[in-house]
Amino acid sequence: MHDIELLLALPRKRPPTVWDVHEDTIGALHTKAYLPRPLRSVLPPLIRMVEGRAERRLHLILAEESYRARFPGAHPVVPNHTYVPAAPPPPPEDSRVVYVGHISPARGAAEMVEIARRLRPYGIRLDLIGPADAAVRPMLRDAQRAGLLDWYGYVPNNHALRMAEGALAGLSLLHDVPNYRASTPTKVIEYMARGIPVITTPLPRAASLVGRVDCGAIVPFGEPGAVADAVVRCVLRLREDAERRAAMGARGYMEARTHYHWPAVAGEFVALLERWAQVPSTVAALRPGRTVPA
Repeated sequence: MHDIELLLALPRKRPPTVWDVHEDTIGALHTKAYLPRPLRSVLPPLIRMVEGRAERRLHLILAEESYRARFPGAHPVVPNHTYVPAAPPPPPEDSRVVYVGHISPARGAAEMVEIARRLRPYGIRLDLIGPADAAVRPMLRDAQRAGLLDWYGYVPNNHALRMAEGALAGLSLLHDVPNYRASTPTKVIEYMARGIPVITTPLPRAASLVGRVDCGAIVPFGEPGAVADAVVRCVLRLREDAERRAAMGARGYMEARTHYHWPAVAGEFVALLERWAQVPSTVAALRPGRTVPA
């Protein structure tokens, strides 16, 4: 399981259970607008207590090296990578910008609506692919009714990334909040895996990756209008130079395929689960009389 909320619902009698830690829970409180502000200040001690109890009673896998500071035990780290297609994706086109993932204020919802508004006169549309927080849904619906953007809602991740292929740029406009600062820039890597130039805010790991590989552009943090201005300038420069955006997409794809392809670490992940579940050396196959290696 991934969500800390489920730790409270676990039965006393249960099979071997693994908490795959994918979030800095306390750091993430800043992004949960639905929580009353006083509650956000009293929750950290409770969360630390729940995490400590989980560490004593469950198996843990950490998705980030930075999470080791929260847990004194020696827990394995299995990075949160993505599937990268074996064949290079199509080159970026010139009429569409995309965002794939959950949509919330801290993930740049207001900025993306403003970007869509400013790109419309240039004939460039914005596709938003993913569910949204209740607080931003009215804004997204209004923008869609006004013809500023297309919001598709929840789409399974693999299909969403196929929809994104061929985009001029992929947006990752996370705010500067604790939960995002030390995290692997998964969204950036997903765009790279699909050959899409990235436009990201300057969170340390995202900016370092995009800058080192030269697979996109970095825009500053700021109020929505200023961020939108910076993004639009980047988008228009990319549209004017097909060769440059194709090279960025190709460099991003090769980096993702070489260093962030999930099958490269999946074996370690499965081996941990098998060991904790005490899987025998062979297990029964569906067809009677046959066994397969575990």
